[in-house]
Amino acid sequence: MERWAALGLRAALVGGAVLVVFAVLVVVPPVLLGTGLGQIGVLLPFVAALVCAIGAARLRPVVDRIVERVTHTRGTTPYSALAEAAARIRSGTPDSALPGLAEVLAEGTAAREARVWLAVSDRLVTAAVHPPRAVTGETVPNLAVLLGGEDPEQRADHVVPIVEGQTLRAVLAIRKPTAITPADQQLMRDLAGGAGLLLRGVAMNTELRDRVRRAAELAAELERSRERLATARDVERRRLVGELSQATTDRLATLRIVLDGARQDLGGSTPDPARAGSAIRRAGTQLDELLDRFRLIARGVYPQVLRDQGPVGALEEVAADLDRPVRLAGAPEDRLPWEVESGVYYVAASALQWLAASQGPELEVELTHADGRLAVSVVDPRPGFAPGELRAALAGDLERLAALGGEAGLTTDEDGRLVLTASLPERLEPAVEVAREVRV
Repeated sequence: MERWAALGLRAALVGGAVLVVFAVLVVVPPVLLGTGLGQIGVLLPFVAALVCAIGAARLRPVVDRIVERVTHTRGTTPYSALAEAAARIRSGTPDSALPGLAEVLAEGTAAREARVWLAVSDRLVTAAVHPPRAVTGETVPNLAVLLGGEDPEQRADHVVPIVEGQTLRAVLAIRKPTAITPADQQLMRDLAGGAGLLLRGVAMNTELRDRVRRAAELAAELERSRERLATARDVERRRLVGELSQATTDRLATLRIVLDGARQDLGGSTPDPARAGSAIRRAGTQLDELLDRFRLIARGVYPQVLRDQGPVGALEEVAADLDRPVRLAGAPEDRLPWEVESGVYYVAASALQWLAASQGPELEVELTHADGRLAVSVVDPRPGFAPGELRAALAGDLERLAALGGEAGLTTDEDGRLVLTASLPERLEPAVEVAREVRV
């Protein structure tokens, strides 16, 4: 009955407006001007029709509001409301789609308030409300609270669940100053039926955007990972060049001088075989030392023990060649990738060699594998180096560690002991953030 009354009132308002326009444009001018209009009078009905057509589109919202106030009915149909909701939801972002759905729900049912609740885990969470106000994120345990809860702000007059298969996805809820009509119920059911598919589309669009964003992040992370590895290789190359230069330049120059002297002793005007033999023996000794140094460098570049036995065995081998005692603790059970074990090993081995250059009590080394990281600590109870000197000596190794995404610390504790710590994640996967610098 109310619907027919609304249709009749709407027709009366539109018809009355048309009559007024025709009266003003078609009837009044001839009465006032008589036959003076001439041929213009023939065009007046067409002008009136054009004005009515344009005015009908412009005045329709005004007519709808008048009809709604008088008859307390809505001109929105389930189909027009669903079409408007679909247009809003297809915007693709939940921030705009869900508030749009709540707005259409409120307008379609003349509700004082409309809410869209999303099912999250075992609770319902407010995702949108119309008229808008700061309630987003409010939760209730179940539908029963919406229908009969004690909180009047959460209690609804009518709710319709949005179900996909056997899974509750969302709930549409309204609060009205008047009774819920069958038209309201039908509208909400139709909205729920269509919104289920539309919300699923929004979720799929959101998932697609997340995957595209993640792919872009991974591409950037891969590029940063390549840069870190390139930096690590460059640091290792510079370290190797420095060690080779330090090991060979002076020794080869000395060896050449000795051999030149032996040649002169044998090829001079007064040959001295005994002196030449002594020089050759010295040259042989120096050559053996040079070969030992080359072996040591080769072991540092690619320690076979590290490959076979891991960092514990490799550090034990380093400690055996030092002039200062070393106590090694900790024995990680699981082997880790070469980059991880070697990164920690090089820092610890270089620190031991530098600290052992000065006499003192036993050095303490501990290896741990916990919380997804391989870590080593080197403690000198009575350091012969200032922290700044050791920091400069280990600059290359610490730079390599940082390039791999590791962390290091160099401190002096309250007892005056020098404590060096270094760690790497057990898996050198690209991180979202750029690799952190070593903190020393």
